[in-house]
Amino acid sequence: MRFCSHCGSSNIVFTTPKGDNRPRHHCESCGAVFYENPKIVAGFIPVWEDSILMCKRAIEPRYGLWTLPAGFMENGESTLEAAERETSEEACAEVKHSKLFALFNLPQINQVYMMFISELVSLDFSPGEETLECSLYEKQDVPWDSIAFPTITYSLRFFFEDRKNGTFKFHCGDVFREGSNSKFVAHEVLG
Repeated sequence: MRFCSHCGSSNIVFTTPKGDNRPRHHCESCGAVFYENPKIVAGFIPVWEDSILMCKRAIEPRYGLWTLPAGFMENGESTLEAAERETSEEACAEVKHSKLFALFNLPQINQVYMMFISELVSLDFSPGEETLECSLYEKQDVPWDSIAFPTITYSLRFFFEDRKNGTFKFHCGDVFREGSNSKFVAHEVLG
């Protein structure tokens, strides 16, 4: 950061502001503090009978790999609205009866994923601008070796496990990358 967006000064420093507990960019001229916070990613596991809707990415990162419809939340929308918008943009699909299913913290890249389970309203779906193709998959047909992100793999594994067990529970935890692998560390969830 080179200039203050409040006063235009170039008197920006990266130190711990008075009364704070961690270093941040702040302006020594006007006192403005610039907070950087994690980004929220919201998405769906869209279900149609025994299948789930997946999208093949037409953008980086992870071009050509499979994912669930999800993306960054915008200002002025709820997480559910963000997931609905992303599903419409990526798969031209509409969903109903949504339920929060999983929350993944990704502290290494400052993101939080919130994944919902929902029902597809109809089979009227098609690739959006960020999608090469979209398709329904039953568990045995999921392209497991071509999934774009660990959070999507964990979402699908938890979904299929819970469906097999006959009850969907809320999953919450941290996902850590370790080279080309990832590790999920669960949090205890009350209720």
